[in-house]
Amino acid sequence: MKNKVDLVASYWTFSGTLPGASQEFSRFPFRQRVETVSRAGFTGVGIWHSDLEATLGQMPLTEMKRILDDNGITYVEVEFLVDWFLDGVRKQDSDLRKNLLFEAAESLGAQTVKVGDFFGEKAPMSRLIDTFGILCGQAAEAGTRIAFEPMSAAMIHSLEDSLTMVRGVGADNGGLAIDLWHMVNQGESFQDIAKIPKNQMAADPRRFCGEGDFDIQGFVDSIRRTGYSGPWGVEILSGELLKMPLEVIAAKAYATTMPFLTGHPIRPI
Repeated sequence: MKNKVDLVASYWTFSGTLPGASQEFSRFPFRQRVETVSRAGFTGVGIWHSDLEATLGQMPLTEMKRILDDNGITYVEVEFLVDWFLDGVRKQDSDLRKNLLFEAAESLGAQTVKVGDFFGEKAPMSRLIDTFGILCGQAAEAGTRIAFEPMSAAMIHSLEDSLTMVRGVGADNGGLAIDLWHMVNQGESFQDIAKIPKNQMAADPRRFCGEGDFDIQGFVDSIRRTGYSGPWGVEILSGELLKMPLEVIAAKAYATTMPFLTGHPIRPI
């Protein structure tokens, strides 16, 4: 019997908005999102920092936790922390967001806090190792782990440099969040991905699985060769989703992803 596959409803797929929009918090209430993705089969959810702030304006973390538990959500990731390796005002703002994310992670039982950079900032590797290590230590106190997401817009983006930072810290709760779109965009090979040590990784296609040009199965197979057996995230960034009902998005995202993880045929939608 094959192990159970846990699928995470990553934030942008189910938010009803897009990164960089004037409103990055979801147009769907938190309870509605959690109940809908749970009915579709998802056992995990992602929560973006601005959406977390908006939701906390309506309910406390204890109520959010109760909604997650009532709907069988066992995996939670909160995101996204930037500027954690800088100084000055931006670092001060980053610390405020970090405190919010860590408080939420501890209260919601989140397994992962995702971090990175969107601005191509420059920083020496020694500083990145030192500050990433500090993050991991603080995350451990909150009972969670730090996952750095390599991407072309970050201060480091290659697998080699990202692993240098993670290995330089050597923390049990620090690793990488591997996104299929970013890996293909950067020209990383599946062979190199398969050599990554067993850390935090997620499969995040940018369209419904099977509708794009990416080798989804090859990516899944390369991740599994690392020994990874945790949950998989589905992150779809598309304006087309803004026109679709949440129930349809959830059902289609689940049905088109699971065949690549289980080998079973795609269910009709």
